[in-house]
Amino acid sequence: MEKAISGCFFQQMYSSLTGISMERDHMKDLRRYLVLKYIQYLVLSSSNAVSTLLGLLGSLYVTIILQSAKVSSKSTTVLIASLAKADILVSVSVAAEMVAWTFDVAISSPAFASALLQNLLTANAHISALLLSCVALEAYLITFFPTESRHLRTVKNARRTSRIIWLLVAAECILLQTDDLLKAGGAPAPVCSPLVFHFSSSAAALLRTLSYFLGILLRIVNVYFYYKIFFSMSNRSALKTK
Repeated sequence: MEKAISGCFFQQMYSSLTGISMERDHMKDLRRYLVLKYIQYLVLSSSNAVSTLLGLLGSLYVTIILQSAKVSSKSTTVLIASLAKADILVSVSVAAEMVAWTFDVAISSPAFASALLQNLLTANAHISALLLSCVALEAYLITFFPTESRHLRTVKNARRTSRIIWLLVAAECILLQTDDLLKAGGAPAPVCSPLVFHFSSSAAALLRTLSYFLGILLRIVNVYFYYKIFFSMSNRSALKTK
């Protein structure tokens, strides 16, 4: 009986939230969400507690409104949905830290656990930055090459791009986690040979350097895209007013 009442309560709460979101302008909400994410990952040098909390709440809200039938399934929507899912990694990391701090959980390998939680946050930041850049590229193509790029801006390609980004970042985090494990001395003796250790350390260092410069490049590219879009829209508005 209690389970049935609890289930009805959460179902009604979800329905009410969905109903509220259906009354709003979805496109405006999605644009606000993208602005929040751009500030969080491509403007700020590093996320803080406030931006992380706002990002989690925004992702939760976007996940709810994307269930609405009024939101059309387009390539941009697919990228935004994948962007919202990336915050699951942040939720896992934050929840694990809160459980360990609240209940004073003893961890057998604190160095490994700390590196894992940090790599989850790194994965979230890299996935989000790449997906936001894809959204910016799509906006640029829609503005300047709407007809020529139509065959590229499909739901199928957006899903494929999202999967590729997730797989690449997952491979990155596996390599970084392996390097952290070897440095902590938690790997078996046959695995932790000097040759394997040197290769893992060199590959991880190279990957971190590439990620750093890629982050700078993505910021520059995103600024360029929206700079061009902004002045293109401004010129069109000026011509209409004449």
